[in-house]
Amino acid sequence: MLTERPGAALWDRLYAPLLAGAAGALTMTLVAEPSFDLALPAYGQPRWAHLAPALLVCLAGAVLGLCAVAPLPYAHRAFARLGHPVLVCGAGGLVLGGLGVLGGHLTLFKGLDEVKELSAHPGHWSAGALAGMAVVKTAALLVAASSGFRGGRIFPAVFVGVALGLSAHQLFPGAAPEAPAVACGVLGVLLAVTRQGWLSLFTAAVLVADTAVLPLLCLAALPAWLLVTGRPPMRLGAPGPVPAERGSGT
Repeated sequence: MLTERPGAALWDRLYAPLLAGAAGALTMTLVAEPSFDLALPAYGQPRWAHLAPALLVCLAGAVLGLCAVAPLPYAHRAFARLGHPVLVCGAGGLVLGGLGVLGGHLTLFKGLDEVKELSAHPGHWSAGALAGMAVVKTAALLVAASSGFRGGRIFPAVFVGVALGLSAHQLFPGAAPEAPAVACGVLGVLLAVTRQGWLSLFTAAVLVADTAVLPLLCLAALPAWLLVTGRPPMRLGAPGPVPAERGSGT
């Protein structure tokens, strides 16, 4: 219930309801006409046999995400020792270039266009190649965040989750269908990177645009959330065991 303070202006009274209405309208638009839909094959009817693989893929995504979260203060401290911002960004760019050579062109940039290309032709890569791209992209996200490159965490994390989910589908096509595998992979990585449960769940659901996946997502989120609980999000200055130093970062 919205509590009004004495003499509150009209805008103060209307701001929260207007913001809630706008958020609801945008949500309905994304659900009705999803702009981030990866056009994966329809999942169909949820099955109990798919629950265990969904849990494992989501947990694997959370572990991979934590591999970028935990070393962030250490990596940032190492780059900061170089002193000058040009040296810091130069060293970060050199490492990112090497990772790009290792992982291929799809592991470059923020990942929005690349993830669509990846999901459009998943059969072009083996399960090992997809898993390798997920690992390389995780390392690139860590390096970019700790060496001062501007950008967000969401789209690179989405790429990691999609690559991981497609890799699981390649390994176990019957037990891990494409849509739930990809959605659970994205959910796990985002939970570790952002520590935002609703954001992670909504993003994973929008990417596959299939409501049949929602029961598996809701169940798979619990063990992954328990794994990341108590750990800091991927942000410099967040509470954690290692104090972050001042310097460049995202």
